[in-house]
Amino acid sequence: MSGDPEADPRWKRAVDMLAVIGPPLTIATALLVYFGWARTDAQAKAMGLDVSLFGYTVQDFVLRSIPSLFIPLVWLLIVAVGWLSLDRFLAGHLAAGRTAGIRRLAAVILIAGLACAGAMWFVVILQPERTVLFVPYIMAGGVLLAAWGLSLLRRSSQEAGRSLAALSRGSEKTLIFCLVTLLLFWGTSDFAQALGRGLAVSYEERSALLPTAVVFSKDRLGISAPNVREQSSGTAENPVYQYSGLRLLVVSGGRIFLLNEGWTLRSGKVVVLRDDPGMRVEYGNPESK
Repeated sequence: MSGDPEADPRWKRAVDMLAVIGPPLTIATALLVYFGWARTDAQAKAMGLDVSLFGYTVQDFVLRSIPSLFIPLVWLLIVAVGWLSLDRFLAGHLAAGRTAGIRRLAAVILIAGLACAGAMWFVVILQPERTVLFVPYIMAGGVLLAAWGLSLLRRSSQEAGRSLAALSRGSEKTLIFCLVTLLLFWGTSDFAQALGRGLAVSYEERSALLPTAVVFSKDRLGISAPNVREQSSGTAENPVYQYSGLRLLVVSGGRIFLLNEGWTLRSGKVVVLRDDPGMRVEYGNPESK
């Protein structure tokens, strides 16, 4: 029996499987990290911070990307199921020889798809500095609609369906796939950023629901955020400074991020403290309203 692992067919099958699964898994992980970063970056900027302050890891970004993907993926699946059902319905009509009506419908679908994609592209060109949510998704839908209309025209015409070379069809599908993929990436990135900005705004309404935080420190911290109260206790030799009126935002990267009571985007401040042994923080449940 040979001891060479490369000679073992099971080892070869495992290597082949990893070669197939590895690249898509790597790409999917990279996309999750990017969408999580885009969401967190937009939220941090809206709050007057930089995303690098949080010290998030790759795993943190992946977990934060999941809420950004729920709604887009659900809608994409719904549209895909609807399109597949309609395409099979029309395929049945084609098989029954009802090609005249299908040709007219295909022409309308093709023109509508091109018009939709073109209109959305003009919206982007006319307002390059402004993010119009869902425009990339609508543009991708227009491209797919036009491609589907063209496919129906070819399938309803036996002559056109037989004459196009397989290589040309493959190149066409590849280009459409790349274009739609880029548009979906663009749209999901915009959605993740909008979700991050929305979360920052929501803290104005739900900051009272965040855990309370009271900071005890041997050194005076000089926190000047609104509604934050400083009290001194202890002895002259060993003073203790207490800061109340704070809410916990997150603990990450060796730092504690706190919001002042009644935090707003305009007048609120984010207090960033190092998780230092000379400082103690007591957390509590938010007061019931």
